[in-house]
Amino acid sequence: MIDGGCGCVLGRIEQLIRRTFWDAGAEGFVIGVSGGVDSAVAAALCVRAVGPDRVLALSLPSAVSDAQDLEDAGDLCRLLGCEHRTVSIEPILDGFRSMPGYVETPYVLGNLMARARMVVLYYHANREHRLVCGTSNRSEYLLGYSTKWGDSAADLQPLLHLYKHEVYQLGSELEIPPRILERPPSAGLWAGQRDEDELGLSYEEIDRALAALVRNGWKAQDEVEERVLARVRASTHKRLAAFSLPSEG
Repeated sequence: MIDGGCGCVLGRIEQLIRRTFWDAGAEGFVIGVSGGVDSAVAAALCVRAVGPDRVLALSLPSAVSDAQDLEDAGDLCRLLGCEHRTVSIEPILDGFRSMPGYVETPYVLGNLMARARMVVLYYHANREHRLVCGTSNRSEYLLGYSTKWGDSAADLQPLLHLYKHEVYQLGSELEIPPRILERPPSAGLWAGQRDEDELGLSYEEIDRALAALVRNGWKAQDEVEERVLARVRASTHKRLAAFSLPSEG
């Protein structure tokens, strides 16, 4: 459970968002909304912190994106009252495909998608004098389940200190639509892709293992913790290239 309760955490995150907004002298935030829980919670927090008129939500589908995800993203933005635009990244991907010697694999394409989406977010942010709000959580950050200079890049990462289960707790507190809260987590990198299938563990197992590792000085006590620790160690380069983890408390 979140220490101090959801209300206390919500207040602190909203203060962080407002302070970042004021200090930068920005006009607002741009955030990518995918139809998933992380982007939904981050968007709702931005709206609460600075108002819906200062939040631009972008859905950035590819050819393999689920139409239901796009519909849910649009419904969320209407609920929040913020502007929502849809921009396909397929023309950008086609540009890469035209390069001499281009070879496409799921791994290569997935990273291109993540980086193309961040380029589009920053284009709109630069054009409209906004900041890019990221949607990464602590579980993904520690596992390295992100793309450098893709979804790990942002001006602000308001969920980076929260494990995945804590994001769901905030989602319930914020009354995020049930269809978003109940959807299996997916990065949408290919049809039918699911985070937990790729990771080989459920987020419940991952969060429990990460909490135990932190508590025990990063010394694994069982097989699941060994597997999670191996991922944490192998992804150290991603954290060195991205952000420092926010302090606890």
